[in-house]
Amino acid sequence: MQIRKAVITAAGRGVRLYPASDSVQKGMFPFIDRDGINKPVIQIIAEEALESGIEEICVVCVPGDEERYRDGFQLLRENLLTAYRGADWAREQDDRLSNLMRRLHFAVQQEAGGYGDAVYRAREFIGNEPFLLLLGDHLYISHTKDARCAQQLIGLAQQEKCPVSAVHATREHLVTHYGTVGGKRLPDRAGVYQIERILEKPSISQAELELQVPGLRAGHYLCFFGMHVLSPAVFFILESQINAGLRQQGQLQLTPALEQLARAEKYLALEVTGTRYDIGRRFGLLQSQLALALNGCDRDEVLTLVINLLAETGRRENRDTED
Repeated sequence: MQIRKAVITAAGRGVRLYPASDSVQKGMFPFIDRDGINKPVIQIIAEEALESGIEEICVVCVPGDEERYRDGFQLLRENLLTAYRGADWAREQDDRLSNLMRRLHFAVQQEAGGYGDAVYRAREFIGNEPFLLLLGDHLYISHTKDARCAQQLIGLAQQEKCPVSAVHATREHLVTHYGTVGGKRLPDRAGVYQIERILEKPSISQAELELQVPGLRAGHYLCFFGMHVLSPAVFFILESQINAGLRQQGQLQLTPALEQLARAEKYLALEVTGTRYDIGRRFGLLQSQLALALNGCDRDEVLTLVINLLAETGRRENRDTED
């Protein structure tokens, strides 16, 4: 089982980041990456895939975004070479951008139709191959130097020759925000589970009744990490749901298709050694940037900045109290 292709869903309208996303394409929001280079978020996510062995990437986007992405990357390359002519890091970054642009493909989601509908738009690009699926508003940081988060997932999928979803042990009060899985831990396989049940954003009472996982810490459930390796069978399932009119309020969700996939074939969950960061949540941009910096070459500088900022805020509050 070889996994060569990846899909990044980036067709969301950026409602949670409004009004900033109304003027700047969400995928082009800038972050200083772990290597100290300022990059668009879509590049950081794409490099997660490329550095995990992926050869081709399809970005699912809204109409008109393909041109905006390609123009944005081309302008970034030109500005790099003009402003930092002769700098080794700029030439290296130019090479990385050129490599990314050669491997990028696009599929258009004409109108907001749900996560499942967005994934379905990539069916022609994927063909009859397994593929890596990533979210366009999540950044992933591995806690091990041996493998990126996507690489951990791909490794298990290739070894077991089956779909695998990344999961993270999550406290029960947060399950209402995530797709949540139930199943059984595989013997002699740390952090690997056979998926038996999947619910999209369940209530706490639903999770208690249907999604308990033996061996997991009390009050914790396995929630999706925003990263999957899926078989092409998921497209047939999504198509059957479309033909059966199973959209809810015009939205086709992915979770029901994944649950059907779990009933049709071997499907595992892996507790990834890493953390996901959702840039769209409240203060998500700030949290994601701090996480990148604290896990990269700028760690010491950023720690100093944060400590100085906290100290300055404390001194100001003390002066205000004294006055």
